[in-house]
Amino acid sequence: MSNLGAYIGQFFTYNETRPLLFTEGSFWIFFSILLLGYSLVYKKGFGRSLYLLLFSLFFYYKSSGLYFVLLIFSTVCDYVLGLYIHKSTERWKRKMYVTISVFINLFVLSFFKYSYFFTNCINSLFQTNLKPFNFLAHLSNAIAGTHFDITSILLPVGISFFTFQTISYTVDIYRGKVKPVKNIVDFGFYVSFFPQLVAGPIVRASEFIPQLYKKFSLTKREFGHALFLILNGLIKKIIISDYISINFVDRVFGSPLSYSGLENLMATYGYSMQIYCDFSGYTDIAIGIALLVGFRLPINFNSPYKAVNITDFWRRWHISLSSWLRDYLYIPLGGNRKGKTRTYINLMLTMLLGGLWHGASTRFIIWGGIHGLSLVIHKLWRKAFPKNKWRAYRWKHIVSGIFTFHIVSFAWIFFRAETTSKAMDMYGQITSRFGWQSFGTVITSYAPILLLILGALAIHLLPVRWKEAYRGLFIKTPLWVKIVITIMVAIVIMQFKTADIQPFIYFRF
Repeated sequence: MSNLGAYIGQFFTYNETRPLLFTEGSFWIFFSILLLGYSLVYKKGFGRSLYLLLFSLFFYYKSSGLYFVLLIFSTVCDYVLGLYIHKSTERWKRKMYVTISVFINLFVLSFFKYSYFFTNCINSLFQTNLKPFNFLAHLSNAIAGTHFDITSILLPVGISFFTFQTISYTVDIYRGKVKPVKNIVDFGFYVSFFPQLVAGPIVRASEFIPQLYKKFSLTKREFGHALFLILNGLIKKIIISDYISINFVDRVFGSPLSYSGLENLMATYGYSMQIYCDFSGYTDIAIGIALLVGFRLPINFNSPYKAVNITDFWRRWHISLSSWLRDYLYIPLGGNRKGKTRTYINLMLTMLLGGLWHGASTRFIIWGGIHGLSLVIHKLWRKAFPKNKWRAYRWKHIVSGIFTFHIVSFAWIFFRAETTSKAMDMYGQITSRFGWQSFGTVITSYAPILLLILGALAIHLLPVRWKEAYRGLFIKTPLWVKIVITIMVAIVIMQFKTADIQPFIYFRF
């Protein structure tokens, strides 16, 4: 009994080394308890929102500790400002309130995410010795008698995602695209809904809030689809992404000069599949879990490595972010409405800021710059070679697809490398120390990893109708078959699962 009590105590206590992850058994205990109580409240609109809000706040507490207060702060601020924007009849007041909302959100995001980055930039430019100061910790220590480190600023999990969600809410109210929610409980639930809270997808208020006022519904087909997504996501994350990462990618990226150019190239391809399987796996699980409690989240990936150009890639990769950047950054900057030169500048600015959103480092800015420059070049290419002429040759699509995949993959090097210098080391190894003489030995040594990478890529490139066929087949199977398949998948996953926690990559952003 003492062991059980200790486990229960640990379950309700925040431990930064044991967050609630979809890949951990503790999460599925949490979700089972949630479903048990949900069966009593799912028919009651307000009660359902309140119930899921409380569980979502607990989920965030288990992921970020006391930072769940920050989530509540953002929720209250944007709920109140949303009401003011909607009720104000004078344009200047509406603009003032939406500006305050955007400022508060970006200030909070910048403080936690970019304090060290901006401080280091200032120190480098002006040879100063400034250090970040955590004034929130200082206030807490002064008022509540806590003992937080005022020189340390930790990044709250998921702040990049829920900040963008709350900004979209107030901006959409200002634009007249959505009306304020009926009460703060509904809004709090929208902001904190646990499946997509810490790593997306970024859900627009116009997509989610109308669902709050609809009756719960979940057909047998939707249940099968949800279960398929969850199993598919766990396979992507644990069997493919984590295995590739631990057994190969992390080693090479950690010390690129210790490996040949061929091994660095293989690690680059490996990371391309790792980050896709990791992030899309999380999204699959999130969409499946949300569907089980009656909510539909938007698709976030559409076979991105099938893209035939960089524009096509961003229509397929992290769709909720790319569409957010388009609607709330690129278009407000002027989009393509102010001439060709301004269009190219707007594209570059959008992608540079999109890169900075991913992380407070020059590596991410370079990554965003590569994509921005690629988008500009693609627009120029389309001017020179109209699309109707390009479509006439199938082989050109294949060539452009391979070329696009390599642009994206080589850009990932800056995204993944620990430092810019290590990224340049990888490029140097690939271009000047490839090691053709050891080709056979390297391929043989890494055969299992290579087969897994190639197998994952092959499945990724399968025609949509094939994927729909085996997904539909699973959905149509009887419940007992689904249970058997689920148990079999769980057993295989347990064989691949490592002792160390492997958080989802986008938890860092």
